[in-house]
Amino acid sequence: MKQTNANLATLIGSRICHDLISPIGAVNNGLELLGLTGGAEGPEIDLISDSVEHAEARIRFFRIAYGASGEQMMGRAEIVSILDDIGRGRRLVTEWQPSAPQTRAEIRLVFLALQCFESALPYGGNVRISVEDAIWTIVGTAEKLKFDSDLWGGLSKSTPQAEITPALVQFALFPVVSAELGRKIKVVQTETQVTVQF
Repeated sequence: MKQTNANLATLIGSRICHDLISPIGAVNNGLELLGLTGGAEGPEIDLISDSVEHAEARIRFFRIAYGASGEQMMGRAEIVSILDDIGRGRRLVTEWQPSAPQTRAEIRLVFLALQCFESALPYGGNVRISVEDAIWTIVGTAEKLKFDSDLWGGLSKSTPQAEITPALVQFALFPVVSAELGRKIKVVQTETQVTVQF
């Protein structure tokens, strides 16, 4: 079966997340067992526990953003749980407004967009996500933005306009996945706000 680069990236993402979630879950279970026996106390254990929780949250997020997607529905509670977990301890606040369940394919697009917003709001801010008449609107607001015009301009083009590094892979994948779903990305930027619609 012939695979596109985007499909291969998806399969790789799914495989990595699948293989990592089990050992991380095992570490977490081990910490819980230590806690039951009174052997899990002190700042070292707290640091390990926090790190495991953060890793689990990121893998749940990456599994949606970079893994296989489809028409499987995701409810509001599950989506908000993932966003709350990855946002814990960070200065970037994400507000999920839709109340109805959404397809995993749609959530994948939103999560890829959120990764783009992380690069534009590195000093913190607020990201509001809404959908109306099947059109998604994501608005990122901050006092200070780090907006790379070449990167963001590439979202509405078929090929990236800037060099894509591993930390910026979302800017390459987001427009490809969007095109596969028949969506066109629109970006509007002001001094304190970035808006993406698709």
